[in-house]
Amino acid sequence: MTTRVSVSCSTAMAKFVLAGKADCPYYAKAEILAEYLQKNLPSFRVHKITQHPEDWEEWLQKICMQNGWSHNHSPIIWRELLDRGGKGLLLGGFNDFFEHAQEYYNITTDMMSSLMKDIALENLRTHMEIKKEQEEICCLFNPLHVWITSATTPTCYNLISLLASGEVFGMRKEIWLHLLETSHCNGTLRALVMEAEDLAFPLLRKITVHKMADDAFLQADFVIVLDDVYVTNDQSPEICIKQIAERCLQYGALIDQNSDKEVKVVVAGSTYVNLKAQMILSNAPSVKPHNVVALATQLEYEARAQIAKKLNINSAVVKDVILWGNISGTNFLDLQHAKIYQYDSAVWGPQGFWRPLKKIIFDRKWLKNEFLKEWRSRQQNRLGMSAAHSIAMVLSWWQQESNTGDIVSLGIISEGQFELPKGIVYSMPVQFINGEWQVYTKATALDETKETLFQAARELIKEKNIALGIQKELDILEEEYKEATVENTAALPTALNSKERLDSIATTANSGHKELIPSSPSREESVLRMEHTQDNCNQGEVAVVSNIESAIHDVENIPEVSPMPQHPENGLAV
Repeated sequence: MTTRVSVSCSTAMAKFVLAGKADCPYYAKAEILAEYLQKNLPSFRVHKITQHPEDWEEWLQKICMQNGWSHNHSPIIWRELLDRGGKGLLLGGFNDFFEHAQEYYNITTDMMSSLMKDIALENLRTHMEIKKEQEEICCLFNPLHVWITSATTPTCYNLISLLASGEVFGMRKEIWLHLLETSHCNGTLRALVMEAEDLAFPLLRKITVHKMADDAFLQADFVIVLDDVYVTNDQSPEICIKQIAERCLQYGALIDQNSDKEVKVVVAGSTYVNLKAQMILSNAPSVKPHNVVALATQLEYEARAQIAKKLNINSAVVKDVILWGNISGTNFLDLQHAKIYQYDSAVWGPQGFWRPLKKIIFDRKWLKNEFLKEWRSRQQNRLGMSAAHSIAMVLSWWQQESNTGDIVSLGIISEGQFELPKGIVYSMPVQFINGEWQVYTKATALDETKETLFQAARELIKEKNIALGIQKELDILEEEYKEATVENTAALPTALNSKERLDSIATTANSGHKELIPSSPSREESVLRMEHTQDNCNQGEVAVVSNIESAIHDVENIPEVSPMPQHPENGLAV
């Protein structure tokens, strides 16, 4: 090769991108010229891109479509103008680059065809070696891909350090955190990423920021949904339900399309938690229903903290508190199976010894008043730490082989357990055994508490129908039904107190017909009926409250039963 050079100085930095097929002789010639310019001109920089011959056409079409260019051969050369606020300026192929170098830098070059071909073959071999090396590195780097939506929330801020510490997924499993945010919070997310990197956790291999796009949840092993929509004064609950449903339906489709086939989804938040899990499931048919859960554990932990404070013990020794129903709506806190471990009293036992909560707390007035009051206040003053801890615990039980046998609460898809309707996400008791959860079917609800359980189920069905856009039609059918049966009082809707009546009003998304949903009793009627039940059976006190309020039921006056009872174990139910 002979080169004639006459260099003119230029203060502006010239940044060129040279791309081509790895075995292209003209790319090889352009590469030699570009390297010579970069070596001899302090203001000239070049970035080289090679593609396998089989991948070249697809890559070229994509880059031209992105930039609005028209080019159909190798190589393709453009000048970067990002530092000037513009996009790349297409220069063309080898001849165009050669003319530019000759006219602007007064540089010409001669290269024999045989040398061009030899360099092209060497480029192809080098490209294949680099690609093989990258594949080997990727095989060594096999992290868990963890996606977190609404990543600017305080819960996510507190969760990152828990996930990266190794306590959740184990000390040998690296993680790749993907932070997804639908709103414009780039500055906040960048600051969050930098702070997470500053922690220098050895297991946090990579952390990236994403916006909603077709590649969201790509390769996801775990998805943590933190989205919330709050009702404002100028909005109706129906509008909020439709907003959250639309977003979660989009999540479901992308999870179904891009995630790992065994992906596990944890849905958390303070509003419409069950509904969010329901919508994701309905639009992700390839995801196992068993792998999508709604987080009820936080409410359970808050109740345990209140009990521990009353007994002057650590909340970690309070176990088996159960939350039934709609996590962010009508729910029921059940203390029938609650246990206290390592309680300092006259009765003491080995490490696994426990005592029923009903034998330790006798203050029913406290349970009905102060307990509920502070429990509700805790729900209204969350800053994200307790939610992050609850998520981390559930992921730990789910990922690692745990065999504690503790009873915890999760919102899961109902399959008809406990006489509940099928096809709704309902909070119920489960046990994690060997890294998998199983429904704790030994838990039973007292007859006088089933009313609240079915009321919660009806509320969830209604939320689902509103989200799917069929509730208005059902309301019209209900009015027609009332008018048609007004002369026959026996046919009027009655309070829900059995599975059969609830099933008669359930309308699922995949059913071929829509059935009538009769009116539920008012709050005042429910309270009067529950108080009447209390007076007759003399088994405690019950209060039915909707919209996150709950009821307490203390049946400690029932005589004790054997360890394997035929009827519900005595205890407290909220």
